[in-house]
Amino acid sequence: MKALCWEGVNKLSVEQVPDPELRNDQDVIVRLIAGTTCGSDLHLIGGYIPAMRAGDVIGHEFVGEVVETGSAVRRHKVGDRVVVCSFVGCGRCWYCANDLWSLCDNTNTNPGIGQALFGYETAGIFGYSHAMGGLRGSHAEYVRVPFADYGAFKIPEGIDDTSALFVSDSVPTGWMGADLAGVKPGDVVAVWGCGAVGQMAARAAILKGAERVLSIDRIPERLAMTERYVGSETIDYTTTDVAAELRERTGGRGPDVCIEAVGMEAHSDGPMHLYDQAKQQLRLQTDRPTAVRQAIHACRKAGTVFVLGVFAGAVDKFPLGAVVNKGLTVRGAQMHGQRYIPMLLERLAAGEIETAHLATHTLSLDQAPTAYDLFKHKTDGCVRAVIRPEH
Repeated sequence: MKALCWEGVNKLSVEQVPDPELRNDQDVIVRLIAGTTCGSDLHLIGGYIPAMRAGDVIGHEFVGEVVETGSAVRRHKVGDRVVVCSFVGCGRCWYCANDLWSLCDNTNTNPGIGQALFGYETAGIFGYSHAMGGLRGSHAEYVRVPFADYGAFKIPEGIDDTSALFVSDSVPTGWMGADLAGVKPGDVVAVWGCGAVGQMAARAAILKGAERVLSIDRIPERLAMTERYVGSETIDYTTTDVAAELRERTGGRGPDVCIEAVGMEAHSDGPMHLYDQAKQQLRLQTDRPTAVRQAIHACRKAGTVFVLGVFAGAVDKFPLGAVVNKGLTVRGAQMHGQRYIPMLLERLAAGEIETAHLATHTLSLDQAPTAYDLFKHKTDGCVRAVIRPEH
């Protein structure tokens, strides 16, 4: 079968790889219907995530049709149209039992790498390096889904493939940010980033009753989408001082909750960006924490900052003094999708959340490297590129 493979830093190719097979009785095999590019994939492609190997299949956000099931699978049958959570959970360990699915003890087959990097291993994730289990990714004609009764969810009739696609990762990631940050009615929330995850975090904050939501970005298409489909106010950080703007719009107090939805390759228009970029390129730090710093400084005293973007390791100039002296709560997590996906499918069906607009471009699997080039460089107004086996 055909699959999109990582061949080295900034090198992707579509190759023939062996078809997946059932490896245990809780697996299913799905035929890919659609996958999508994701900003966290760009970190892989750029060489910022450790433990990638030439020939690894990437991709983690997808919908498919079940074509084969293991003997112990109870919730799925051949022909089901499913959206698959990007993180794999066993459903049995302490973390899964406590709805902390991205921390599953049993789905990362290379725990030593995560233990060395983070102190403990994470769960396995499709197509996201051998540090995250070395699972083959979803940009392929067929995908093996382990523990399918816990990680694959039947898509209700009436929800189209493209809308359901983003419930695999972007929508639950954004919702989790607002949920675990404790957004409540009356809050003022600021969200850094108007990509798919940032838009969904802003929408979640609105649905949780936030009085005002302000979304920060620099890309005109993303800012316009956020206003039209999400209902958030927007700030173009290239035209104003973000901290001053947030103070002005909040009566001088600052946002109650700040959600960082940018990640380890954050941009800014100040000299700190050049500093961070130089240190990252020289591997003197693994991540550019520009948006995290801004969020911490902008948040009101005794407020909450939630770090939702992907970070791999160490950062420089982390404003710990601001965290302590302002009495901030700082949280972060990878996505506990299984906790949220059933509820989000219901909200999608009810029209409370819109996602189809995120798919600005659709390309075939053969064109997948081009899809990532469009997405990375934001060419032709690309916000997300959907990849289908044939298009």
